Amino acid sequence: MPTQLIENTLPKSCIHYWTNQSDAETCIVFLHSAFMDHTCFDAQIDYFAPRCKVIALDLIGHGVSIGKGDITETSHVVSAILEKENTLKANIVGVSIGAVLAADFANKFPDKVASLCCVGGYDINNFDHNLRLKNNGEHLKIMMAAFFSKKRFTEMCKTFVVTPEAQKKVGQLAMRFKKRQIRHLANIEKLVNQQKKPKRDYPLMIAVGEFENGGLEASQQWHKHEPKSTYIVFKGAGHIANMDVPEAFNQELEKILR
Repeated sequence: MPTQLIENTLPKSCIHYWTNQSDAETCIVFLHSAFMDHTCFDAQIDYFAPRCKVIALDLIGHGVSIGKGDITETSHVVSAILEKENTLKANIVGVSIGAVLAADFANKFPDKVASLCCVGGYDINNFDHNLRLKNNGEHLKIMMAAFFSKKRFTEMCKTFVVTPEAQKKVGQLAMRFKKRQIRHLANIEKLVNQQKKPKRDYPLMIAVGEFENGGLEASQQWHKHEPKSTYIVFKGAGHIANMDVPEAFNQELEKILR
């Protein structure tokens, strides 16, 4: 039976988040991919909730977090949630755009990071110009599809994963995403190459799916910039690797939790 979480809202914000309200010392915060919602982490929540405090939110413009706000403020949102939950530090897990936001949180609130896990992401402190242009081009294609063709957009989102079960879930979430919500993603670029590489006193895991759509090189480059990081390529997985190979992902994530 899936873990039942309690839905919460952040005061003076449209952000909704879910937690098991555990008193466990180990806390994990999950930040999902663009066009999805917090349920992308159902398999991780079921696995970790019995012994960890888990927090999963719908990013601004996603799921039920619909209203005024700027996605570049996500790091401050996460910080406010941790304060509300009386949590000093958390293991931050982000996938795709969630990885960008997780890395930004680590830039701005390093003292609140117990570990950092970024899947399908890139080094936001030193992102190669050519790779950045390529990445932006891929994002633009998906956003254009979301604006003009719901069917094409849904099919493109399904390529984020490779297993039938994950594709079904991703397709359902993509169908719920409204084109008016695209505006919330416009400012994500403002977080890139704005700060120098931080000093990390916590574990960093950089992960990517074997069938990642164009992001393999970016993740490899990031690992070269931070050779002390753990670098994982998940076999049989796509961009949202945690959905394709949840057992393998959970096992690797468990190794860096603090």
